[in-house]
Amino acid sequence: MQAARLHAPGRMLVEDVPRPPPGPHDLLVRVEACGICGSDRHMFRGEYPTAKPVTLGHEFSGLVEAIGDAVEGFPIGTRVTGDPNIACGQCEHCRVGRPNLCAALSPIGVMRDGGFAEYVLVPAAQAAVLPPDLDPRHGAFCEPVSCCLHAIDVARIPPGGSVLILGGGVIGLLMVQLARLAGAGTVVLSTRQAPRRALALELGATGVADPAGGDGAISVMLPAGADVVFECAGLGETVLQATRLARRGGTVVLFGVVPEADRISISPFELLTRELRLESAWLNPLTHRRAADLIASRALSLDRLITRMIGIDEVPQVIGAAPVFGEIKVIMTR
Repeated sequence: MQAARLHAPGRMLVEDVPRPPPGPHDLLVRVEACGICGSDRHMFRGEYPTAKPVTLGHEFSGLVEAIGDAVEGFPIGTRVTGDPNIACGQCEHCRVGRPNLCAALSPIGVMRDGGFAEYVLVPAAQAAVLPPDLDPRHGAFCEPVSCCLHAIDVARIPPGGSVLILGGGVIGLLMVQLARLAGAGTVVLSTRQAPRRALALELGATGVADPAGGDGAISVMLPAGADVVFECAGLGETVLQATRLARRGGTVVLFGVVPEADRISISPFELLTRELRLESAWLNPLTHRRAADLIASRALSLDRLITRMIGIDEVPQVIGAAPVFGEIKVIMTR
């Protein structure tokens, strides 16, 4: 089969490799769609640890082609999505329902071969069934949606409350929709690109802002600050902005991945006297099946987020380049 494999930072090749046989508890999934994530670009540049060589791609859906001897409940031809984050199941974090903190985490598309290939192996315990008539490109959104659902859980948005989202990429635009579904009455998104601001309004945002306008452009819409601020840009400056724009007693959820070496200065006194709650949301503990069910319900608008479809031959070039202006989600389809 063909697979797009990372061999070293900056070196990714599409090559012929053996099709993997399923183990006793595995599904062999014929990949129909696999989304490109910002973390794939970090891995390409050597900014995030991976096995090497490894087939990247952790946002995928496809059809069951073969099953292991011990697998039940997945007939051949079933459309599935795979939760890529495989935990040990035995450590203290796994035992209390926090597998995202497992020190032995072995993600598909990072430490195990992933979805930028014709086939991918998925442990049956990590698979969720999708409707047969679901667009497989929508199935590829299950992983990012599952991560966003974890952030929504962590945030505890009050009914009718106000939400500010900093960053208007695919995560920010998913968060707009999920925050409204979670009961937020006011949702403001801040992003540089005007087309994304317009799209956010169509997806349910009650207001949008250009970061060029500074805090003031947001404060006009949220004069007392936001009940919850989601930092989805992954920048030190927006982390600081999030703390400034949360209301007294509000919550800041760190979701964007800030470069590891970055440092910021925050006043503990200000956090204390404003009683801000600082939270973080990492990966998708026990939310992947919820995401699959939500996407199956057609409650999210996903077609508007897909800006380009590519073949497997284009994967190394796209991952190795910076996102083009207006790009939201690029999906490899087969």
